[in-house]
Amino acid sequence: MRTEANLFRSLFSLFILFFVIPACHAQSSKTNVLIRPEMGIKKNLTDNQLLDLVQKQTFRYFWDFGHPVSGMARERSNKSFDYGQEVVTTGGTGFGVMAIIVAAERKFITREQAAARTKKIVDFLWKADMYHGAFPHWLNGETGKTIRFSLKDDGADIVETSLLFQGLLAASQYYTADNVVERDIRNKILWMWEGIEWDWFTQNQNVLYWHWSPNNGWAMNHQIKGWNECLITYVLAAAAPKHTITSRTYHEGWANSNTFFNGRKFNNITLPLGFNYGGPLFFSQYSFLGLNPRGLKDNYADYWEQNKNHVLINRAYCIENPKKYKGYSADSWGLTASDSWGGYAAHSPTEDLGVISPTAALSSFPYTPEYSMQALKHYYYKMGNKLWSEYGFIDAFSEEKDWYAKSHLAIDQGPIIVMIENYRSGLLWNLFMQNKDIQKGLKKLGFTSPEIK
Repeated sequence: MRTEANLFRSLFSLFILFFVIPACHAQSSKTNVLIRPEMGIKKNLTDNQLLDLVQKQTFRYFWDFGHPVSGMARERSNKSFDYGQEVVTTGGTGFGVMAIIVAAERKFITREQAAARTKKIVDFLWKADMYHGAFPHWLNGETGKTIRFSLKDDGADIVETSLLFQGLLAASQYYTADNVVERDIRNKILWMWEGIEWDWFTQNQNVLYWHWSPNNGWAMNHQIKGWNECLITYVLAAAAPKHTITSRTYHEGWANSNTFFNGRKFNNITLPLGFNYGGPLFFSQYSFLGLNPRGLKDNYADYWEQNKNHVLINRAYCIENPKKYKGYSADSWGLTASDSWGGYAAHSPTEDLGVISPTAALSSFPYTPEYSMQALKHYYYKMGNKLWSEYGFIDAFSEEKDWYAKSHLAIDQGPIIVMIENYRSGLLWNLFMQNKDIQKGLKKLGFTSPEIK
């Protein structure tokens, strides 16, 4: 009898897990829709109409699917064994805050709606777990408590914090009205910005460390150096009004690595910095949602050249297609970290699994507008019935494996909206680069730019 009872309870639990909970979640999603998705593939759109449509539909991920309590961005749209319904992402929320600004300027929502959602996020962060001023990678969107990202990653993550504050500092430049809501946004962002103890994350050395945990201390021991997505972390650490780092930390830490300089040619295109073939394309995107690479230079590189060449190398590799994967072409290209048929992977020419991630080409619009538009039209008009969804394009696909993701990720959806907007108007670049602290930090590290006054 006990065995039968246990079997019944197990079957009942599975019924709840796979049928009742998803049904309830689907119902709640439908009742909270504020921006209606456009599911049919439209024909003969102008380029601007197509860009509007992609930005608006992708924005639904952050607006309609944003966490109902915190307003923050959920880590992903699908639920897997290690992602609960309450998991929100710190860095992805920074991208979402920027996406909300785009939506207000494009009139997808009103400025008042944008300010109210941003205030909701800022108020939540004000009370959420933080460690020496830095936030964890994941938070519980209902309680503000830390959700462990990995075995010992259960505390501060200064890279995720940097991606968050790239968005928040842009927001503090945008919400400038003299009213209660926008004043409160600015004040709380400033107070949190001043509270991040960047210098503490050096352990009194000339390099930044990625993680610290109240339970595990510095056990992860991950120095931030070499060329990758983390340039923004050093810029913010140098720009901080309090607890700043010295320029030596940048030069002797970040730039002092055997994976920093490159200088070799790939597909006859010179790559100044980073891994061979450039690594996944998010290296040229995450730090540059707010940081304007146009004319940005220091002792090490011209960052416009670095990022544009990275994209061109990635695209040329896909066209060459040395592994002969089905579906790679001048119309369908772009390797970056995303979901994959075998699980999450950091796709790049040196880790090529036959998976194309739409965010790769679409978030490269500022660097390669003609080629990115070519890819966008292919994804929408030719493959739309397989790729287009209620939150814009799905995360990734493999024609070789006949695999199409059922997922969307905040860190992939956000750059699509923001980088298309930077291509169209320079909106987020203009806001972020106007910040006086950012200007000071860039000067301290030896950067030059037409936007540095």
